[in-house]
Amino acid sequence: MRIRYAGGPTAVLELGGVRLLTDPTFDEPGDYPIGSRKLTKTGVSAFGAAEVGRVDAVLLSHDQHPDNLDRAGRAYLSGVPLVLSTRAAAERLGAPVRALPDGESVEVGGVRVTGVPAQHGPDGTEHLVGEVTGFVLSGEGLPTVYVSGDNASLDVVRTVAARFGRIDVAVLFAGGARTPLVDGYLTLTSDDAAVAADLLGARHVVPLHFEHWAHFTHGRETLERAFEGFGERLSLLSPGESVTLS
Repeated sequence: MRIRYAGGPTAVLELGGVRLLTDPTFDEPGDYPIGSRKLTKTGVSAFGAAEVGRVDAVLLSHDQHPDNLDRAGRAYLSGVPLVLSTRAAAERLGAPVRALPDGESVEVGGVRVTGVPAQHGPDGTEHLVGEVTGFVLSGEGLPTVYVSGDNASLDVVRTVAARFGRIDVAVLFAGGARTPLVDGYLTLTSDDAAVAADLLGARHVVPLHFEHWAHFTHGRETLERAFEGFGERLSLLSPGESVTLS
């Protein structure tokens, strides 16, 4: 498979001839309101919606936070054939967004996309942060790929590992996000991302969503420290960079 990283949670995944895009965010740096609060984007995407090219589907972990789906990302969704996300996102956004509940699968070309759990914060905060989902990609002769979405729970990772066995490529959202809304991390810390990679038995790890937003408490340097010893198993991409994994 090939992964091209735009920045934040956004990357193009090419697997078995199928092109998928994760959480589209293409807006410029600045303040973005979320209720009575705001999130601050600090960096630019390496490429915009027009440069993504054709995709077969968008994997949208959730729609309610602007660091996972921004204004340009919402506009982009209207031109794609399929968006897989949460029930709440499907209700709010409408077609082409389709709910992919935990354990259910849909075939996109030769790739099976299965919904898996994600917990966007500590236990008991779901009513504050809203519904989130992750994805597992698989297919005949293809690597098995886990896309965590905004998940902060290692118990969720253990559930995925128990259900699917060894994961070939773990795409982990790993910025250790914090906001005043919740007392705790909203996504994996760097250290927890390394633990998650071991729990999954991942042959390759590609972190996403660890930079370009002010509410991230962990970033490139903490990931490098946490994954020291992983060697070539870790692909810590820079915006615009791509990697081919086998």
